[in-house]
Amino acid sequence: MGYWYLGFAIGAEVIGTIALKASDEFSKPLATMLCIAGYLIAFYFLSLVLKTVPVGIAYAIWAGMGIVLIASISAVIYKQIPDLPAIIGMAFIVLGVVIINVFSNTAAH
Repeated sequence: MGYWYLGFAIGAEVIGTIALKASDEFSKPLATMLCIAGYLIAFYFLSLVLKTVPVGIAYAIWAGMGIVLIASISAVIYKQIPDLPAIIGMAFIVLGVVIINVFSNTAAH
């Protein structure tokens, strides 16, 4: 269940971060509330993840996937298109997450 919770935590964090941008420095109440709710839900699910997944592994996956998802969504919503070096860097991040999950014995404990 830990990795399912991690997926929920990542999704909530991504929603919270996109809402943070939309909140326009917390001047828009609906986006501000979505931001706060997203982060609260994200940290709640992350706390559940840490019962079964090592903190370093959980955080590496959380951060890596969050970076890629937020950059991808920002490209669509805010037209913040990453350049080639940014895309290559994010591909390395995804590769790192895959390596951790496929080859690391630490991720299985």
